[in-house]
Amino acid sequence: MHPMLNIAVRAARNAGKVILRASEDLSRVEATQKGTNDLVTNIDKDAESIIRDTILKSYPDHAIVGEEFGHHEGKDADYLWVIDPLDGTTNFVKGIPHYAVSIALRVKGRVEQAVVYDPIRDELFTASRGQGAQLNNKRIRVSKSIELQGTVLATGFPFKQKHHMDAYLEAFKALFIHTADIRRAGSAALDMAYVAAGRVDGFFEIGLKPWDTAAGELLVKEAGGMVTDFAGGANFNRSGNIICGAPKLCQAIVKEIRPVLTESLLK
Repeated sequence: MHPMLNIAVRAARNAGKVILRASEDLSRVEATQKGTNDLVTNIDKDAESIIRDTILKSYPDHAIVGEEFGHHEGKDADYLWVIDPLDGTTNFVKGIPHYAVSIALRVKGRVEQAVVYDPIRDELFTASRGQGAQLNNKRIRVSKSIELQGTVLATGFPFKQKHHMDAYLEAFKALFIHTADIRRAGSAALDMAYVAAGRVDGFFEIGLKPWDTAAGELLVKEAGGMVTDFAGGANFNRSGNIICGAPKLCQAIVKEIRPVLTESLLK
């Protein structure tokens, strides 16, 4: 295992322990609104703190950006860790056992290492650029689907951007009539990890943040998949609008949803 991936795994497992302990007594979890339909808990913050501490102990000059504490400037800005300490906070607060820790390392703007860790199932998804993707040290691959017929897709509702709901529902309908089913489980990091593992065939969502998708992007690509924006381009990090899956399936998804989306979602 690459030394930097090893540190990412250690950080994810340390955060997972914090999250697991808290999940045993949710009455002690303090949840507040940090934005419209956007919860944060003391556990998100505790988990992010332990991730930052673990990384900086080994790489004190690296930069970090996280969902809860923002940007930490490092002396060596070529190395940027992108972290979501608890992706699926609403699930966590409600006691729904489906959430994950997401950690990625960008080197000169390109994701080189990725970890998505599900502490409930003790499932560790990892990837190093050029080395493939693994689940608990076993190689994973995206599904072989080349068309929408018979597929199961994952998605997330635009709950923070409800002004896009009409366009989203049109896209949902355009895809749903061709698929076997569509799932909405509440953690984009796990959705993308599940695409990498072939558990779901593809994934699409509006308005995600870099810490939601950075690790999943490398997992999917190293598992043989593709990650695009809604126009089939590579602007997903800026727009937050993302599609992933096997390459031909991504093309099929783009083909179905482009005609029903607004111009702002195709940028």
